[in-house]
Amino acid sequence: MASKREASGVRIGRSRSGGSRLTLVALVFFCVLSPLVFFFGRGLHAGSVHGDDNTSNGSGIENIDWRERMALQHLSSLFSKEVLDVITANIDDSNSLSLNSFRKSNMSASWKIDGSEASFENKPKKSADDMKQQTPKGTVTDSSDGQSQFTDSPTKLARRQLREKRRLKRAAELVQQDEEVTVKLENAAIERSKSVDSAVLGKYSIWRKENENENTDSTLRFMRDQMIMARVYLTIAKMKNKLDLYRELQTRIKESQRALGEASGDADLHHSAPERMKAMGQVLSKAREQLYDCKLVTGKLRAMLQTADEQVRSLKRQSTFLSQLAAKTIPNAIHCLSMRLTIEYYLLPPEKRKFPRSENLENRDLYHYALFSDNVLAASVVVNSTVMNAKDPSKHVFHLVTDRLNYGAMNMWFLLNPPGKATIHVENVDEFKWLNSSYCPVLRQLESAAMKEYYFKADHPTTLSSGSSNLKYRNPKYLSMLNHLRFYLPQVYPKLDKILFLDDDIVVQKDLTGLWSVDLHGKVNGAVETCGESFHRFDKYLNFSNPHIARNFDPNACGWAYGMNMFDLKEWKKKDITGIYHKWQNMNEDRVLWKLGTLPPGLITFYKLTHPLDKSWHVLGLGYNPSVDRSEIDHAAVIHYNGNMKPWLELAMTKYRPYWTKYIKYDHPYLRTCNLSN
Repeated sequence: MASKREASGVRIGRSRSGGSRLTLVALVFFCVLSPLVFFFGRGLHAGSVHGDDNTSNGSGIENIDWRERMALQHLSSLFSKEVLDVITANIDDSNSLSLNSFRKSNMSASWKIDGSEASFENKPKKSADDMKQQTPKGTVTDSSDGQSQFTDSPTKLARRQLREKRRLKRAAELVQQDEEVTVKLENAAIERSKSVDSAVLGKYSIWRKENENENTDSTLRFMRDQMIMARVYLTIAKMKNKLDLYRELQTRIKESQRALGEASGDADLHHSAPERMKAMGQVLSKAREQLYDCKLVTGKLRAMLQTADEQVRSLKRQSTFLSQLAAKTIPNAIHCLSMRLTIEYYLLPPEKRKFPRSENLENRDLYHYALFSDNVLAASVVVNSTVMNAKDPSKHVFHLVTDRLNYGAMNMWFLLNPPGKATIHVENVDEFKWLNSSYCPVLRQLESAAMKEYYFKADHPTTLSSGSSNLKYRNPKYLSMLNHLRFYLPQVYPKLDKILFLDDDIVVQKDLTGLWSVDLHGKVNGAVETCGESFHRFDKYLNFSNPHIARNFDPNACGWAYGMNMFDLKEWKKKDITGIYHKWQNMNEDRVLWKLGTLPPGLITFYKLTHPLDKSWHVLGLGYNPSVDRSEIDHAAVIHYNGNMKPWLELAMTKYRPYWTKYIKYDHPYLRTCNLSN
């Protein structure tokens, strides 16, 4: 029994010690020998493969990597031949656990990163159906090119599309905001460019006005200020008997005056101006130290300011007088033209002084115009512009009335320059025997001593400035019956039913025959209204402090314009318009209802008898308003140079003058002889 237990104990001990040794061998194999086995097996396999492929080159072991060669040498020294044969048998490719199988399958993990996708190269491929069946929500799937893609659920896909739409919408809003900001900046730049003085455009870009020196006359103004203070100290120096300083100030003032000259800006100053300014500054510093007295300086400056104000007012009155005088006079060239034409007319035999087509003068089916003027050139522009813009000139008839002085010239001009197929007739207002002082209140008033005193002496002005306010009362047009003849149209043209009245300072730009088809709704006068919100209303022209005016008229009634008026002569006769005019003219003999002119009595006479025409028929203001809209001028049928700046005067505004001059032939022999040029 004892021997059995010993034997069993020995066996147990052996088994225990054998088990521990087996564990130790396995650990050594996997930690140390397995890499060597791996490299050795790979080396043997490579040797056999390369040995077959490289028969002509000898042994394939020469192509084995040096690491495998070293591993093979170590294994050969460690293991017996039987162990090496077992290892060699395990390198068969058919064995899934062979070393070559591991080497060929490239078990090393190889990850490819592309955007948000990842793929494991060694992962076996599956069919598309398997992918659809086995792919859970939000899992990684392989694409057709061997790379995996991320597949979203429908909910996540909808959210992603919604986020994409929001992103695109936000991007579009930002783009639109950028465009709006760009447009605003461009508009602001355009508005800013309009305020840039055209005189500086050649110096700097209009978008960089801040670079322009806005004080282009700063030196000039500084020198003028110096002279003002020098004059102040000059008076005080004389008062305090500082004669040396007085003479020095006088000298510096004269030098500064010579340096200033007639300069209107720093660029016009004399080259010695900086030196004069410096010298004047030194003298003023000395004067300030010796003479400065706040009370005296303030009093002197106030006196100089009052004197300057009086001089400005006087110069304004003189300027008004001279401008009105220039506006009422006839230029020498036009006077020359009238005289030469008059001489030529009276040299003609009587049979050559007649106009053709006189049978049209009373034809009611034609378009008749009334034009009363003593200016040959102005009348020619009215006739020429009307005929040139008429659709059928042969249906237009012009009735011209002038005074005795210009009768020959007016006839001769249109005999030499007939208006095409249109009919024209010239009459002398002084030959209207019915127009006398017993019938016409204006003629009777003009012949009275009181009216002559009022018009011709004008309160006995002794200077230009005092006479300026009264010059308008001595305007020749207010004394001429040509101006008042418009109130006697049925008497002048008794056989006509309608007539279009035109002033001689207008230009016709379109065919006017449409005016004859305008329904006046029983009114007598068709005219364009001129009233705005608070101007050109009756209270501007009439004296509403007079009870006769206040009882009969509305001070806010809208005014209208003479210059282009369609008159229904049949309604005129029915309503006795001339009688209404005579009534109010007799009441105004002492000029208490209105002062002067023909528009106030016209507003009274045609009160509630005027039909307003569309404003495009008649655009006014080209003789006084420099800001008339150019588009209104271009679309107007008639443009009117009402005001002092007539187009035949040098006072005319140059931007409006071409509308008038294009109807004048400046190469005409008579115009060249009288030096009339554009």
